[in-house]
Amino acid sequence: MSWSTEPLYPFAGVISPPLDGRRAKPRRSGVTMILDKGLGVNATADVLSTGAAYIDYWKLTFGTSYFYPELVLREKIGLLTKAGIPIYPGGTFLEVAVWENALEPFLDRCVALGFTAMEISDGTVPLSATTRRQAISLALERGLTVLTEVGKKDPREKQSYQLIHEEIEADVAAGAAYVTIEGRESGTSVGIYNDQGGIQEDVVAGILDGVHDPEVVLWEAPQRSQQDWLIRHFGPNVNLANIPPGEAVALEALRGGLRADTLRPCVDPSWSSPKER
Repeated sequence: MSWSTEPLYPFAGVISPPLDGRRAKPRRSGVTMILDKGLGVNATADVLSTGAAYIDYWKLTFGTSYFYPELVLREKIGLLTKAGIPIYPGGTFLEVAVWENALEPFLDRCVALGFTAMEISDGTVPLSATTRRQAISLALERGLTVLTEVGKKDPREKQSYQLIHEEIEADVAAGAAYVTIEGRESGTSVGIYNDQGGIQEDVVAGILDGVHDPEVVLWEAPQRSQQDWLIRHFGPNVNLANIPPGEAVALEALRGGLRADTLRPCVDPSWSSPKER
């Protein structure tokens, strides 16, 4: 089975994306991370057949990796590796490994299975700064690309902006490629989102205010309205995560202004969405 990992645009020369400037892979900004809750091999291949050129990272969310038949997991990892897409298990899985004092055996097993990246988080299980740095270092030593995450999954556990800034800068200094802002798979009541999934602009500003390099920030944005807001405020090359597998191409259309949400501002620059009026 094969597919193109380079974009092949059948309408090139006839239609141009109204929202221009989209960067092609490999890219540092504008990355799209897929959140996979259990697709089989054939379903994964179907997503790659149309979306491989637009996907930068693929996460087998929370502890789902534990329940795959090993041969299926290896085949699935192989498909993504062939497509040049780093694949990693969810950060919650690593948190369990830390909690059970099995971090190094866990990392070794991930490498043996073929995983090429690792998410390091403490959304549920607290990690000390020392343990967090150690986990980053151990993953890097094994040749894994590291993505970290800041923020808690429980909305009652809010972190100060100062702590968020310190964690982001420390993670990047330790070798993390990106730092994800917690948004969960629901995109509600956590991180930059309110109870209805709307974006709290003051929280976005507060997070970015202390970040030296905004291109390291990866926003979890599972809802279309959240993706729309982030693209219109930060451009087509904003980093977006927790995208459902079947929406990779739809997101690329949103990034290019080939969907009504981002086309309208291109056609009428004075336009604002009803939520912004």
